[in-house]
Amino acid sequence: MSGVAIYMEGGGDSKNTRGEIRVGMNEFLVELKEAARKKCWNWKLVCCGSRGEAYKAYCNARNSNDHSIVFLLVDSEDPVSGRAHHHLKKRDKWNLSNEEENEIHLMAQTMETWIVADTDALRKYYGQNFASGALPKRKDLETVSKKDIARALIKATEKSTKGKYHKIHHASVLLKEIDPQVVQKRCSFCKRLFKLLDQSISED
Repeated sequence: MSGVAIYMEGGGDSKNTRGEIRVGMNEFLVELKEAARKKCWNWKLVCCGSRGEAYKAYCNARNSNDHSIVFLLVDSEDPVSGRAHHHLKKRDKWNLSNEEENEIHLMAQTMETWIVADTDALRKYYGQNFASGALPKRKDLETVSKKDIARALIKATEKSTKGKYHKIHHASVLLKEIDPQVVQKRCSFCKRLFKLLDQSISED
């Protein structure tokens, strides 16, 4: 079967919350999704909850050969030095081969890094009393720790119209609102995901 399958970390333990994040991420990746659909390919994005479950689902899908393109997408959790699959082999002890390198992708260091990258989208969503000054100003956001991203996002949103950032309910909406082009300028691993998935769809 010709198609794309992406197995990603996120969404928690509930089927409903995993569904919410899946809808948001599908919208964030809509340009790539449409490229696949134009070739009459199947598109499948699965939010697996934990990173361990995402890895298991990726391995099972890769072994089943149901899709021609299979990607894994997880948080890096920690700073990344080198290639994505080397990082996960070292940190998580996952059995990833060099042949799989282009299939392994990171939300470095956390999915919220992508969300924080588009300040204008956040300002529009959170409205009055959104404190954009609390967000990191670095061009390369992937150098900011997961803890600091979380702290900054809470501080920026806690007095806003929408209230303090909520990982599931707010993230699912914000993924539909943030601009992928803006995010890619500040998050190199996001740029890598778009580039390699676009190449895979175009060349296959």
